[in-house]
Amino acid sequence: MSAPKLTALARATAAWPDLPAWVEELARYVDARGLKGAAKAVGYSASTLSEVIGAKYRGTLSKVEARVRGALMGETVDCPQLGDMTRDRCLDWQGKPYAQTSSLRVAMYHACRSGCPHSRLKEGGDAE
Repeated sequence: MSAPKLTALARATAAWPDLPAWVEELARYVDARGLKGAAKAVGYSASTLSEVIGAKYRGTLSKVEARVRGALMGETVDCPQLGDMTRDRCLDWQGKPYAQTSSLRVAMYHACRSGCPHSRLKEGGDAE
């Protein structure tokens, strides 16, 4: 008989010497909704989130953290163009390519690339 499967929270607690609050929140969400549900909510793949929970992710943790804090913890930023919005929505806007489909889309493209304090983009360019 095999050992019982560990919960995501138990895996995170065992893997992280000092469990960050955002990883704990992610693990609790995974336990409640599953990896696929968390992946859909956060915008990262299930395998990436599993690696984060297990402290094995080799990518940029701050990017995952920002999405988790926005999508699952309700962290907001003050967008110079739209006002208060969740951090994950801010990151979604930053990732949109230039398109003249609406004046808002054009304005947000330029706002995200012209010195916004919340932007992860290089000025006038694309993602880091």
